[in-house]
Amino acid sequence: MGTLWNTYAFFVLYANIDNFDPTKYTLDYDNLPVMDKWLLSKLNSVVKTVDDCLANYKIPESARALQEFVDDMSNWYVRRCRERFWGSDMTEDKKAAYMTLFTVLETLSRLTAPFIPFMAEEIYRNIVVSVFPDAPESVHLASFPACNEKYIDKALEAGMTVAENAAILGRAARNLSGIKNRQPLKKIILCGGQSENLDSELLSVIRDELNVKDIEYAADAGGYVSYEVKPQLKTLGPKYGSRLGKIRQYLAANAEKIVNGLKESDTYSFDIDGEKVDLTKDDLLISVLSKEGYSVQSDKGMTVILDTALDKELIEEGYMREIVSKIQTMRKEAGFEVTDHIRIRYFGDEEIEKVFNKYIQEIASDVLADEIIGGKSCNDFKEWDINGKNVGIKVSKI
Repeated sequence: MGTLWNTYAFFVLYANIDNFDPTKYTLDYDNLPVMDKWLLSKLNSVVKTVDDCLANYKIPESARALQEFVDDMSNWYVRRCRERFWGSDMTEDKKAAYMTLFTVLETLSRLTAPFIPFMAEEIYRNIVVSVFPDAPESVHLASFPACNEKYIDKALEAGMTVAENAAILGRAARNLSGIKNRQPLKKIILCGGQSENLDSELLSVIRDELNVKDIEYAADAGGYVSYEVKPQLKTLGPKYGSRLGKIRQYLAANAEKIVNGLKESDTYSFDIDGEKVDLTKDDLLISVLSKEGYSVQSDKGMTVILDTALDKELIEEGYMREIVSKIQTMRKEAGFEVTDHIRIRYFGDEEIEKVFNKYIQEIASDVLADEIIGGKSCNDFKEWDINGKNVGIKVSKI
């Protein structure tokens, strides 16, 4: 319920800023971007599921389906699309984002009315009754939503699930390597998990989510990982006793050979002091280690390999993204409205000066800055650690 309310509050905040009126626009499905089509597909799938479950008195199943959809809407759609609501111009992309989220929230208000009657009523009356004079005055007098089959695209839903899995693994690989998500990287390499079936739009979603320039494929992740193999003491100890030390040495020296052998057979065999040793996967503790320059994570049949090498351009862009993040934090701390334009003063070393000069247009656009002025340190600058560099920033409202 909190997640649904926060998504509704997000919509209302920006709709009020832009004076968005849903009566003036229509939902042009054929021209919607992939994220909008995916959300509408998921919406109509959940309408169908809830309708079928309620018809068969499956109340908990209905509620779980709604909960999963609301989580997807908030944690994937809104998070991925929030920048589309920023900026002062009502672009076609912005209209599409507003109409998609309005359609979903309006439908959800009717779909959730039997479960959360008061919250559904509040959402419905505020975004529907207030702008549509002919609408029923209460959500409980409105018709229960019907599934629109033409909006359901199961292939897109399946593909987005793969893209989400890739994003989750990619973020985990970043965390493992200690590289912030704001630092751009050259590429990721996808292996398995149906990732090879993703179309260009879904690949673009992954690139943007993981902040990488390119995506490549690999048939096998072996060239990017190494292995550490140790004995499982509770199974090997009773069987081999005093020879456990030599078995441990053999495992350490032949880790990759053993892992590859167990991919082809259930048992891996070798000799210790002339006696045969037979091992299965249950007898071993196998750890996957990333080779230098890469960070690797695997789950659900998919492996994501992050290229962690940084060149000069990537480092400079990383500085820029951190600077934007710090300025946004300062805007929030100062209590500025999201539409307030600002003036920025800063100081930093020669490299930071180059970053400001190179990316001045991007920084100004992202933070609504009308002026960006470099200068020397003074008492009213706030100092930040920007990827190891000391940078002073001052923001003021124009």
